[in-house]
Amino acid sequence: MNSVLYDVPGPKARRRNVVYTIVFLAVLALVAYWVLSALADKNQLAAEKWSPFVTDSQVWTTYLLPGLTETLKAAALSILIALPLGAALGIGRLSDHRWVRVPVGAVVEFFRAIPVLLLMMFSSAVYAAYTPVSSDFRPLYAVVTGLVLYNASVIAEVVRAGVLSLPRGQGDAAVALGMRKGQTMLYVLLPQAVTVMLPALVSQLVVIVKDTALGGALLGFGELLSQNRQITANYGANTIAAFTVIALIYIAVNALLTYLAARLEKRLRQGRKAAAVKDTAPIVNVEMGGASTGGL
Repeated sequence: MNSVLYDVPGPKARRRNVVYTIVFLAVLALVAYWVLSALADKNQLAAEKWSPFVTDSQVWTTYLLPGLTETLKAAALSILIALPLGAALGIGRLSDHRWVRVPVGAVVEFFRAIPVLLLMMFSSAVYAAYTPVSSDFRPLYAVVTGLVLYNASVIAEVVRAGVLSLPRGQGDAAVALGMRKGQTMLYVLLPQAVTVMLPALVSQLVVIVKDTALGGALLGFGELLSQNRQITANYGANTIAAFTVIALIYIAVNALLTYLAARLEKRLRQGRKAAAVKDTAPIVNVEMGGASTGGL
């Protein structure tokens, strides 16, 4: 028996796959045992290293929750600015006018090629030298600016690819109805492309949330990951415990973001199916009415 992509394994291949799986799990268990043993030898698994996150609320109110607030603030500002800017740049790259398409394409390729950390550091230097932004707010401004410049360029390519993935007949039909280029893009192509683009957009939003940690590493931005240093200094060098808790918070935030995006994608698909059924219903009724009239 064959599949479209591969041959279905026979009895020998299935036994061999079982052996490979057992060996892999055994190796994985040995590695986990070695890691845990090394952590235990360094006293990183001791109860006093982990108990502050359960018994001492000040760890959360003083370090983790304020850090999470700064992370979400920077991510939310970056998303609110980068999404419309990226959509505008993506539409600009699809323009029929060369004087629009070429400069927009140059801007997108330029900022997409620069590491986001370099954009943050450059933005911080610009704010320090040429603006009256105080040093208290400068890290936040620099982080948001770097994230917006980089991710708007990436989102622009996502938008362009999403629109180009639609059947050409969609645009031709809109033109046949007398719609202008802007109306076709706004009312026909973009609404249909949103469902196609949504998985890539969600991945980019998750990247934005995680990349806020770059500002804490070199710019002194008080985001979630940077709180590890304060926790470690005040609670007995519990680095592994702090990193573990912070990682779990990141996982929870990004899982919630992915869940909400999946719900949105599901609703969009259901809305499109309902609209399609509603649009075809009158045609069916007219045909049935015509048939019954002809019978009479």
